[in-house]
Amino acid sequence: MNYTGIDHHKRYSVACTLDAQGRRLQERRIEHNAPEAFAAYFAALGEPSEVVIEACWNWTTIYDLLEGTPGVTKVVLSNPGKNRIIADAQIKNDRVDAKALATLLRGNFVAAVHVPNKEVRQKKTTVRQRLWLARVRTMVRNRIHTVLDRHPRVERPAVKDPFSNQGKAWMKRVELPAADRLLLDEDLELHELLERHIRALEDHIEADHSAHTDARRLRTLPGVGKVLGPVIALEIDGIERFKTAARFCAYCGLVPTTHSSGGKTFHGRMLPFCNRWLKWAWIEAAWVAIGCSDYFGSFYRRHRARGKGANEAITITARRMATIAWKMLTQHRDYSTVPFDAKTLSPAALATD
Repeated sequence: MNYTGIDHHKRYSVACTLDAQGRRLQERRIEHNAPEAFAAYFAALGEPSEVVIEACWNWTTIYDLLEGTPGVTKVVLSNPGKNRIIADAQIKNDRVDAKALATLLRGNFVAAVHVPNKEVRQKKTTVRQRLWLARVRTMVRNRIHTVLDRHPRVERPAVKDPFSNQGKAWMKRVELPAADRLLLDEDLELHELLERHIRALEDHIEADHSAHTDARRLRTLPGVGKVLGPVIALEIDGIERFKTAARFCAYCGLVPTTHSSGGKTFHGRMLPFCNRWLKWAWIEAAWVAIGCSDYFGSFYRRHRARGKGANEAITITARRMATIAWKMLTQHRDYSTVPFDAKTLSPAALATD
């Protein structure tokens, strides 16, 4: 068996192949405008090869290409943040990186990343598009606030949400200097366009995931709606991947780093290597849950009363929600039918198998 490390970039990749004894058999730069070059590279080896690539920009394209290439028996996706042998190298270039990846693969030291199937990856792309559009909408709203704040003497309507129908109607007719009136009209037009795209994507996501068991079950949890439910379900991609709730929370980035030495233990920032989409989703869900659920609201306020800051308390609440979600998915039960009183259980009790 041979072992091939591929350091891939936007327009080309550098491949390096080692044999079972660690001898370098072949090394080559492969241009991406000639995909058949990958097949020629592995055909020249004469023996099957395992391949490792890093989870970098647009890794799915080369991953799918390699999976269908003759001579490739297995494709491993590596976590680039954990390949310290590359990050700490004194001499770093494409050839060195490719050989280092092949060496890690030969020794079975690769920090592998879970790879969903093509259908799940496509659905995740659609859901993430909606989240990206929401961020762009927030940028546009901030821009609108900037334009209006330049005129503090303009009387504002007494509305809770300035982007409600009443608020937007006021912004369309408010009198401003010509230059700012033009900017505000353009920003409002862009905001309405984004709103239409977001609503269309939400309808598509809801129709596409209406039969998804995990997404439907997660929506019974306070704070998880028609968007966050599919986001969390797709990012989990099968709760059976996580043997305990603690591992699931760590994957979600809701567990602090721990340093223990000499009988003393210190907890620091949240784990840096995590699924950032799940972390974001649980934090967003927690902010909604503390306002619509008596249990999560009191849970959050209890930690605030203990001297925790708002961000720390909401992270603890999000970790409790993730723990309960793990129980729900592993036991195949909706939140409303979970046969335990969550108010009386500690996080440790919820995390038990």
